[in-house]
Amino acid sequence: MAVNLKQLAELLGLSQTTVSRALNGYPEVNAETRERVLQAVRETGYRPNRAAQRLATGKAYSIGLVMPIASGIDSDIHFGEFLAGLAEEAVKHDFHFVLNPSAPDDEEATFRRLAASGNVDALFLAYMRANDPRIAMLKALSIPFVVHGRSIGGAKDYPFVDIDNTAAFYDAARLLIQLGHRRIALINGPEYLAFSLRRKKGLTRALEEKGLRLDETLVHHSAMTDEYGYRSMQRFLDRPDPPTAVLCSSTVLALGAVRAINQASLVIGSDISVIAHDDVLPMLKPENFSVPLTTTRSSLRAAGARIAKRLIGGILDRGDYPEQELWRAELIVRASTGPAPGR
Repeated sequence: MAVNLKQLAELLGLSQTTVSRALNGYPEVNAETRERVLQAVRETGYRPNRAAQRLATGKAYSIGLVMPIASGIDSDIHFGEFLAGLAEEAVKHDFHFVLNPSAPDDEEATFRRLAASGNVDALFLAYMRANDPRIAMLKALSIPFVVHGRSIGGAKDYPFVDIDNTAAFYDAARLLIQLGHRRIALINGPEYLAFSLRRKKGLTRALEEKGLRLDETLVHHSAMTDEYGYRSMQRFLDRPDPPTAVLCSSTVLALGAVRAINQASLVIGSDISVIAHDDVLPMLKPENFSVPLTTTRSSLRAAGARIAKRLIGGILDRGDYPEQELWRAELIVRASTGPAPGR
């Protein structure tokens, strides 16, 4: 049977105030006492009374998320992986999520309602767009927030965690160019999202450095599902001058692209090269493809955990974190890339 705060305090021989302050991260409670309290919590299954805790601290111990949803919008396994990282960190501190679904054209109003509700201490923002108006809106709400990604254009003074998408696809494209490839296709995420624009920019920059031009007919933007990867690759291969290499913005897109390549009886790594971005999805490991995939690698789960740590640390006044973090993706070369045919 779970204990209450009074019983927990009696068990530890401490005052209820000291136990409460230890649980809420007050700096005047020393580390040894805090660890004693946390150990007792684990052993007894104690859970604080949320209503009483909120009255005492003014905190809801919750992070707010807005999830755009509508007919025709596909569910996103990438977002699910990110949430897993967010949840892993939140559960360590007994924090909750308040997940608020929203019609895409009502997102800003949903954020405003969520912030005004008093049910969350901080907000998380994702799916960044060029000149994204939600950043100015969140800054005006005077509630802590962290962005996963970056906008393009507009204000730059906001907290974010992002990967350097331009550099990731520049590095990938440069590898392909060094292998002799000149006709490089891009199967990308939705065109309105900032990460997609930056990945295209990275490919374009690498080509232009060698006096080459990106063929816009070899670029396709879509939701990042295997079906869209398959359809895009089929269209590219049906051309009289098909690409000799393809960059995919996700291993999920690459799964479909590989299916189309196999159906065309082409050999990956010799007839055509494939590079994908690897978000480290546990059910889709690039090394387990029939031909192990060369990838640019950065963990979505790690990004989710980092954002949760920053938000919770700010709420509890713990830790000192950089305002802006730009992570470098790792280029991992495997068997799916080889010299251009005829080289």
